[in-house]
Amino acid sequence: MRIRSLAASLLLLAPLAALASPAEVGQPAPDFTLNDLDGKPVHLADLKGKIVVLEWFNPGCPYVVAAHTRGSLVDAAARASKQGVVWLAVNSGAPGKQGAGLEINRTARSEWKLAHPILLDESGKVGQAYGATNTPHLFVIDATGTLVYRGAVDNSPDGERGAPQGGTLVEYAAVAVADLRAGRPIKVSSTRAYGCGVKYAK
Repeated sequence: MRIRSLAASLLLLAPLAALASPAEVGQPAPDFTLNDLDGKPVHLADLKGKIVVLEWFNPGCPYVVAAHTRGSLVDAAARASKQGVVWLAVNSGAPGKQGAGLEINRTARSEWKLAHPILLDESGKVGQAYGATNTPHLFVIDATGTLVYRGAVDNSPDGERGAPQGGTLVEYAAVAVADLRAGRPIKVSSTRAYGCGVKYAK
């Protein structure tokens, strides 16, 4: 069933504690260390020199399900990885909330054949530092550690690529990555994310 719509490069990554407000485009991306589903820590600062895409993730959210099974996130991470881009999914759902916990995320990883890390942010601190409001919500970080895009996966808020606003599908994060790789200015640096609300503890 189709889901109805809901409505200056800096060289250092900023520590979470130094940020008084959510990360903004053109500012250093908040640094963090989170564990993946196998307990391996992933430190954003270690990825400096590479383009990084952060995807706020919730396998219980119907928009995330649609995007990963029929929409713009099908093979998106795999395609980006072939270009040398690091793709990280981040689940900021608190324990007991929709889509939170190891097992449901491991099941989604297996069923959707996801090879990239899924990181657990149960405290919600990383999500709040980025100002992540929805799942999915994408953030693109350039090789210097600067946030260059934040917003929706694409311009089809049904999650399925079937109703693009303006008539032509635009995969915003993919376009931002292409602009970075080509050395072009980012055409679109901010859009309004659609999907489920992030299931923070508070």
